This record gives sequence, structure tokens and C-alpha cells, in this order.
Amino acid sequence: MSAPALRVDGVTKRFGQVTAVDGVTFEVAGSELLALVGPSGCGKSTLLRLVAGLFPADGGVIELDGVIADDQHTSLPPEKRRVGLVFQEHALFPHLSVSKNVGFGVRMGASSRSARVAEMLELVGLSGYAERYPHELSGGERQRVALARALAPNPALMLLDEPFASLDPNLRVQIRDDVVEILRSTGTPAVFVTHDQNEALAVGDRVAVMHAGHVAQLDSPENVFHRPVSRFVASFMGEADFLTGAQLADIDGVSEPSDAHLMVRPDDIEFAPSETGTATVIGVEFRGSSRCYTLRLKSGMTVRSMRSHLVETPLDTRVSPGLVAGHRPVPIAD
Repeated sequence: MSAPALRVDGVTKRFGQVTAVDGVTFEVAGSELLALVGPSGCGKSTLLRLVAGLFPADGGVIELDGVIADDQHTSLPPEKRRVGLVFQEHALFPHLSVSKNVGFGVRMGASSRSARVAEMLELVGLSGYAERYPHELSGGERQRVALARALAPNPALMLLDEPFASLDPNLRVQIRDDVVEILRSTGTPAVFVTHDQNEALAVGDRVAVMHAGHVAQLDSPENVFHRPVSRFVASFMGEADFLTGAQLADIDGVSEPSDAHLMVRPDDIEFAPSETGTATVIGVEFRGSSRCYTLRLKSGMTVRSMRSHLVETPLDTRVSPGLVAGHRPVPIAD
């Protein structure tokens, strides 16, 4: 059985009195894309830089393809780690052409390097841009060049730190999907850092949710969203309401114990207007393709319900709330 592309075991990093990364452990398999997500200051970018060798770890072990990169006795420099780095700022050399930027880290003879540069530019869809300079490119094109440059030396692992944060939303999705397709087509494993929950769910084969220097949950995108292990993960990964079984008792289909602590998401709840309904519409937010309603339950607590934009229910309407078929509240820990 081959070694994982990356193994992080008990890794810790401190800056003075602040512990930025606290005993983090995980692995990245052969061609896996791991999305690392969390709020600002949770340690995700610091962890990426530890793997890249830009910071030394204060504890734990980092292995790349079975080779120790950092264990406080051995610390390989970044250029010896065979990792490709893509940052939000692109970090292209402004005085070099696209082809020279892409070929900068390629250790080959001139003809082989030129062939590799041409191959990478074709891979990212920029074959006709070799002689342009970074200032002549759009933001999306600069990000493609940064990806081509990172892939050109044939890295064993790609590290991407908020690579699309500076792009406008529509271009961001397009470039993101293109980059993921390129990584999958080349079989390159990657750790993808983002603060965008939807991006993490869309990109990752698995998602690691970080909180205060720890990995709070590492699981499939489906489990992280639908079966979060804590209230923090539940609320960070999407809109959620937290109630007890007793507070949810007047929602049709809820049968959990009255003292159980439960999470429901807006897409779990539906409702129908009813003069004898046990809930009242007290808020509505139009979101384009949907409307998010806030319902006050008989218990006095509130839940949100995501409905089609075609569902128009006035404020103060009495409604009968229920669970959407196939949905149920999720037991949650604080």
C-alpha cells in the first residue's frame, strides 16, 4: 500500500503566546482534493504554509509521499518538498512573460523546458498567451498562469490558498471548476484552503472544518453539511436553527425525544397556510430563486423555511409546518 500524498500528524505552530495550529492530524490520499475551510484566524493558511515549508512546525510530523519533511529534527526546504503553491495574489513576476513565468521553476534543458511550458499553457487554455506579460492579462488569466507555473515542475502535491478570492463571483466559479478539472485530469492531489463554505463543499472529496487551530470535523461534504459533529460546524457550514425536541414538537414529522438537542436547516422545513396552523410567518427574505421564511412556532421558538420564489406567503399568515420528505432533525452537540 502506497504512502499518502500528505500525512500531518499532531502538527502544532505557535506565534508567541498564540497557538495558530494545535495538534492537527489528517492525511491526503493519492489523487484526493481536500478542502480546508474555516473562519478567518482559524489556522488554515498557517497549516498550508507549514506543509509548504514556509514556516517550521513547533511539534508533530509532516510527511510528503512517505518522506519526512518536518519533524523538528529534519526540515526540508520548500524547494525540496515537491509541492506546487497557488496563492490569491498570483505572485507572478511582472517583468517576465507568461512563458518565462511558467518555466521559472522547471529544471530541464532549454528544449524540454519549452515543451513543458507549452504543455502547461495548453492544459490551462492559454496557448496563445506565451509572450504576454502579467499586466496584459485579466485576473482569471493570471490565476491560470499561476496554476500552470505551479504544475510545471510536476509536483507531488498542490497547495492552493484562497486562490479565487480576488475574482468576481461568476468568474470565480468558472475558474474554480476549470482548476478542479485540471487537477483531476492530471491526478494531482491537492489541499484547497477557502473560507467559502459552498466552495469547500463543491471542491472537496473530503472537507476539513477548522476552528481555533483544530480540525473540528473531517468528513465527506455530505456528512459535514448534513451530519455535523458540533454546533460550530453546523452553523459555520450553512444556515441552521437549534431547538429541543419539545420546541419542535408541533412540526409534523418530528418524533425525537423532548430533551434532545437538534439542528434543522431551512431546506428541512416546509409549511402550508392553515387557519388552524400552529406557526405564524413573522419574516421573509427574497433570495432570487428562493424565499427564506421565518416561522414562530407554538413553543415561541423560530425556525427558517426555504421555499421556491413562487411560494408567496404574507407576514402574519398562520401555517402548518412539517418536515420535507426524507429530512429529519439532526442530534447536535454543543
